[in-house]
Amino acid sequence: MKLYIAEKPSMARELAACLQVKGNGKGFILTAGGVVTWLVGHVLEPVKPEAYDPKYKTWRAEDLPIVPRQWKLQVNPSTAEQFQIVKTLIRRADVDLIIHAGDPDREGQLLVDEVLDYVGNTKPVKRILLNALDEISIRRANDALRDNAEFFNLKQSALARSRADWLIGMNLSRAYTLAARRLGHDLVLPIGRVKTPTLALVVRREREIVNFKPVDFFTIRVTFAHPNGDFVAKFKPSKKMLDLSAFDSEGRLIDKAFAEVLVKKFSTAPRDGKISVYKTTEKKESQPLPFSLSTLQVAAGKAFGYTPQQVLDAAQSLYEKKLTSYPRSDCEYLPTVQFKDAPTILSNLKRSGNDALQKLFAHADAEIKSRAWNDKKISAHHAIIPTRKPLTVSLTTAEFNVYSLIAKNYAVQFYPLHVYDETVVEVKYKGETFTARGKVVKQPGWREFYVAPKVKADDESEILLPQMQKGDGVQYKSSELKQGTTTPPKRFTSSSLVQGMKDIHKYVKNPDAKKQLKDVYGIGTEATRAAIIDDLIRRGFLKVAKKILQPTAQAYLLIDALPDAMTYPDATAIWEDKLHSMSAGDGTLEDFLAGQVQFTSELVTAATTAKFALAEGVFKCPKCGSAMVKRNGKNGAFWSCTGYPECKATFDDVNGKPDFDGKQRSERLIKDGAPTCPKCGSAMVKRNGKNGAFWGCAAYPKCRTTFDDKDGKPDFDGKKFLLPAPTVDTPADFNPADFEPIISSADYD
Repeated sequence: MKLYIAEKPSMARELAACLQVKGNGKGFILTAGGVVTWLVGHVLEPVKPEAYDPKYKTWRAEDLPIVPRQWKLQVNPSTAEQFQIVKTLIRRADVDLIIHAGDPDREGQLLVDEVLDYVGNTKPVKRILLNALDEISIRRANDALRDNAEFFNLKQSALARSRADWLIGMNLSRAYTLAARRLGHDLVLPIGRVKTPTLALVVRREREIVNFKPVDFFTIRVTFAHPNGDFVAKFKPSKKMLDLSAFDSEGRLIDKAFAEVLVKKFSTAPRDGKISVYKTTEKKESQPLPFSLSTLQVAAGKAFGYTPQQVLDAAQSLYEKKLTSYPRSDCEYLPTVQFKDAPTILSNLKRSGNDALQKLFAHADAEIKSRAWNDKKISAHHAIIPTRKPLTVSLTTAEFNVYSLIAKNYAVQFYPLHVYDETVVEVKYKGETFTARGKVVKQPGWREFYVAPKVKADDESEILLPQMQKGDGVQYKSSELKQGTTTPPKRFTSSSLVQGMKDIHKYVKNPDAKKQLKDVYGIGTEATRAAIIDDLIRRGFLKVAKKILQPTAQAYLLIDALPDAMTYPDATAIWEDKLHSMSAGDGTLEDFLAGQVQFTSELVTAATTAKFALAEGVFKCPKCGSAMVKRNGKNGAFWSCTGYPECKATFDDVNGKPDFDGKQRSERLIKDGAPTCPKCGSAMVKRNGKNGAFWGCAAYPKCRTTFDDKDGKPDFDGKKFLLPAPTVDTPADFNPADFEPIISSADYD
């Protein structure tokens, strides 16, 4: 008998319906095709450090890094009951084949595999890839079962990601939280392999904006007359001219006086110019690819203002209603086997009741095959598209809007390319070059349903140019000097931050890595990016104001203290690239984790010198610079250094403050009748040392004067030891080692 293990109950129900339900049990469904059961997300979870050794329950810098020799999992208490049901079913004697029905991605593969490994399964396992939950898609997938061993590398990749996240999260969160607490910050700093460089993107962007200084620049446009009509061309400075101080590093003309000189030069006679370049090229623009989750989140954010999580929730609901394919996809391509479904899907869309899109669906040509159909780009899942199921159920506004975007991007695959002629003109006039660019649409194609991107104000005009040819003469008619001002980069929204995580190569620090990572899949996964952003907001590192993300004070605190290796995405992006390669069989789990252990160890060491600012209102240890904390001892309140045990400085408490110089305590003691130190005038205090009672100066360690105790008083006339207080007048040849003190510094600790 077959046992199907689905990732979640909703998937199990749809799968069971296609296998003909015969009865329901507790935690499973009996069907004509076998038993269907389900998990509830990750029913197993990595154990905490204290499960490896009880001493790790207390956070101590000397215990780091914590590196498990043998990785352990535990059953999630909230899903323990369902886990026991699945375990029992796996071990049933009449079950001879297990069908892995996890989501068709890296995490879905691991989720079921780790359960099979945990219970010691030895039975054969097949894999079903459910990219959609409509009946036809499920039947097709069930008829095309694959050996689960084919997905071993995908599982290894997921394991590598999970363990790397544990190593970095558990160790660096402890290391930098302890470092922050030494400076008086009473907080926990959650550090993550993806979370931290993502937060750093927002912090750096905010600082760019705050420190941005607008620059005025000037553009010169000249109108030329040609026998076939007038046209406008923009002044293009030569490479030699760009070296002048009138231009900035971006090639912008920033010197108004120089610009006015040029305008005057261009307006003087003679006014004859010549066409040096006139070239027309036919351009073809392909249809936009169908959506991955990230591109859908960005599009819905721009169109409707939805957060990434809202888009994921809507897409997940559409998937469970069988209207769209698997939502957590990082793929933007489609398998050629599904091309035959196009007539049915397009026909259903025509009857969807969406008046705004009726024309689009009605005129789509199911015979057109766009670049989206590419089997070489498909792994376990494909782009998000509508299924063959007609839209007959009611949808929320968010679901309908997201469905419309998905449907539109699918439908334009069946429209012709956007074709236009692009004309480039260059004019030579008074030894300088002027350029113009024109565009003539020959075939609107799919662009009929998409707004063309806006042309920047300082761009060359995309206008209809007169018919010309190289060598034609032109006449100068007029000039226009236009002033512009540079603008700061835009702040991140949740949607644009998802785009930033996906296009991470744009933000890496190393220029060589930037080229290497251009085609990387970004940092994080399609399923986790929205959750990572939401977690940063929930933990108080980001705040949202009118959909704009802004870093909080503790975000700056964390990012400023961490080394670049953790705040720039270079390493994380390279790791993501390696994880993706591992899915394809390139690289091993052991090698990847060895690199993660080394990286973690280096950053744990760096935490000892992390540059956290001293927390506001905190007293600073005069010995090592760490924060002082008030504690309660046997003899009352006192202050000790958070740098303990490296720094053992302690001070008495006087009115809720550490008595760093001992003056206040000394004055109080003298007022109460305490004897005074003959060396510095401070109070003498009776103490108990290793050799019995003695009297020491309250100004210790500044003054190290001590006396034996005689009848409860300092023996000023007897044996004594007077170390001079360190002052600028101390003789150069003074050596404390020449004296043998009666007590050691340990007596004062």
